[in-house]
Amino acid sequence: MRPSSPHPAVLFAVIFVAVFLLHVPLLQLPYFWDEAGYYVPAARDLLLTGTLIPHTTVSNAHPPLVLAWIALWWKCVGYAPVVTRSALLMVAAFSLLGVFRLAERAANTQVAIASALCTALYPVFFAQSSLAQVDLAAAGLTFWGLCASLEDRPFAVAIWFSLATVAKETAILAPIALAGWEVLLLVAPKWDALLGRCAAADREPGARFTRRILPLIAPLFPLTLWYAYHYARTGYVFGNPEFFRYNVAATLSPLRFLLALALRIWQVFGYLHLWLLTLGMLLAMRLAPVKDSGTERARISIPVQMIFLVVVAAYVVAMALIGGAVLARYMLPVVPLVIIVGVSTLRRRLRYWVAAVVVVAVAFVTAWFWNPPYGFSPEDNLAYRDYILLHQDGERFLEARYPMAHVLTAWPASDELTRPWLGYITRPVQVVRSEDFSLEEVLSAAEFRSHFQVALLFSTKYDPPRPLLERSKVWEDLKRRFFGFHRDLPPAAAARILGGRVVFSEERKGQWIAVIEMEESEILNADGELDTIRDFLRQPPPLYGAPAVISGRAR
Repeated sequence: MRPSSPHPAVLFAVIFVAVFLLHVPLLQLPYFWDEAGYYVPAARDLLLTGTLIPHTTVSNAHPPLVLAWIALWWKCVGYAPVVTRSALLMVAAFSLLGVFRLAERAANTQVAIASALCTALYPVFFAQSSLAQVDLAAAGLTFWGLCASLEDRPFAVAIWFSLATVAKETAILAPIALAGWEVLLLVAPKWDALLGRCAAADREPGARFTRRILPLIAPLFPLTLWYAYHYARTGYVFGNPEFFRYNVAATLSPLRFLLALALRIWQVFGYLHLWLLTLGMLLAMRLAPVKDSGTERARISIPVQMIFLVVVAAYVVAMALIGGAVLARYMLPVVPLVIIVGVSTLRRRLRYWVAAVVVVAVAFVTAWFWNPPYGFSPEDNLAYRDYILLHQDGERFLEARYPMAHVLTAWPASDELTRPWLGYITRPVQVVRSEDFSLEEVLSAAEFRSHFQVALLFSTKYDPPRPLLERSKVWEDLKRRFFGFHRDLPPAAAARILGGRVVFSEERKGQWIAVIEMEESEILNADGELDTIRDFLRQPPPLYGAPAVISGRAR
């Protein structure tokens, strides 16, 4: 640390209190989307049985560090959403402290404060701070690894990056990319001399390998051990076959790679008002550096900028190549690097750079509440809160009015209705699962109308009511082909197809939920007599069994 820097414990306490206060209205919310579908069930299995491989949900082979952290807090304090979210806020505060230390090491304390503030307020980081997922933890540990690398502490580099990879496997990208960069500089010493980075003591290949390359490849060891353990327990290495197919095998298409690459670049430099900082940085670079007492304000050194660039490029390319869902949270390890460089550029070239940073910060806060005129994931801002409140209202109505009904719905509501410990209902509801609520899926479900009495429909994709660009059939076809895009039917249209009526509906900022009650109709029973659908469902079906999934694709 620099002598003028505050003590890390003091900084952590200040950051944690600030982050906690900002998230107080969100701490009691039930679990959302992937939280409910994987991470919370997996952590609960660890708490109850001590196993690192979940058994109440299909294993995705994610390393267990974050799940163990959550289970530890449940063990010590109790199982409750407020405990989970508070534990994750501690991780978020530690990650922001890592951003501060990294920015301070790369630039100065002023840039560090502004960068940590902008990172904390960036909508994706803010939303993910209290969610029980692993990407933010992996990002925070990566920041500490990068800081240790800039401070030339080989042992700390190996430890921080190893912890990052045990938080999430994709965190291996940063150390492997840096190791490749070091090998390139080793075989091209003229580049290294040009950058002026390498000390004379590290120009010997042996010393270079020991101090700079070996710590960066060390994280492969714990990650390999985890995958070996996972294979020994489950029989597969990289998650269950469907998970591997969706995230790797199905993404290896040149056209899809180019489309995903463009989306990843947008997420790193423009997503949710990040373009304002990028544009400000590019415009500021046209200006001469500001001079204080005749001396130009310092910039981030070229070797450090190259390290940032290597890590950003590795994530952009790799996350365009793999990952079925092009989620913005996957880019959390690199967006703060762009923020640090952007803030440093503004400070170097603008006299009133603080005002520019304030504008960016206000834009980020605005994006917490404002849904953009393009498709995005609700987990990227406070739209996830709207989703949770909608599902609380809809599922409480459903439980109160139809406690014994068979309910047609899709994931993740299917988990919310069958697992009361997720916080939505008080007792399990019998569920018939559909893939989604597109026209094809609703038509398929209508063929099995006798197997459910009620349908719980909700928006599974955010579709902006007034898109920035007019809807393009070509673009929609590409999204359907490569990114699982579909359009959910409106509740009234779905009710007509299913033969029911809408008895509950609610909408919040483009998201909606609805309960559809099936109309009474008569069918022939096994004795040739007329029964209503409800009478039929009370009888043990000798010929029919409610399918686990009603889906044209599943069938």
